[in-house]
Amino acid sequence: MFQVDPDADQRRNQSSFRAWHWSDFYPSLGKGVILADVTSRALHYWSADESVYLLFPTAVPVSEDLTRRGKTEIVRKAENPPWTPTPSMRERDPSLPQRVEGGVPENPLGVRGLYLSWPAYLIHGTHDTRKIGRKSSNGCYGLYNEHVLKLYEVAEIGTQVAVF
Repeated sequence: MFQVDPDADQRRNQSSFRAWHWSDFYPSLGKGVILADVTSRALHYWSADESVYLLFPTAVPVSEDLTRRGKTEIVRKAENPPWTPTPSMRERDPSLPQRVEGGVPENPLGVRGLYLSWPAYLIHGTHDTRKIGRKSSNGCYGLYNEHVLKLYEVAEIGTQVAVF
C-alpha cells in the first residue's frame, strides 16, 4: 500500500492549471473568446452566447522567444491547411520542405487551421499526438485533430483570442 507523506513538499503536487473566465480578459464575448494559457497548456473557448464552453489540452511553443502573448483574433479558417515553414524555422532547420500540402500525415497543421491576426500564428490540429500538453511548437497552439474539428465548427472569424 502507498502512503502519502504529509510532511512532503506539496509544491511539486500543485497543478499549473487555472480555471479562467473570458471576462478576466474581455469586456464582452463579441463573436466568442478563446483563451490560450501557455503555463497550463490549455485552450478555453466560449461561444458568443456562452452556451458552449470547451476546454482542450494544447501544445505550446518550445521557448519563450517563440511565444507571442497578447490579444488577437481569428481572421481565417482553413480545412486541411497547407504548411509553409517560416524563414526562421528554415534557418533553424534547413532540411525542412518548401511546402507540405494539406491532408497528409506529414503536414504539422493537422486537419484544420484557425489563423490569427498575427502572421504565421495559428491554432491548428496535429497528427503527432505526442506534442499535445507539451512545449513542442514553433509558436502555434496545437490540438488533437478531433478537438480542432470541434473548435473549427463553433469558432467564428472574429473570435477574440488572448494568449497569456
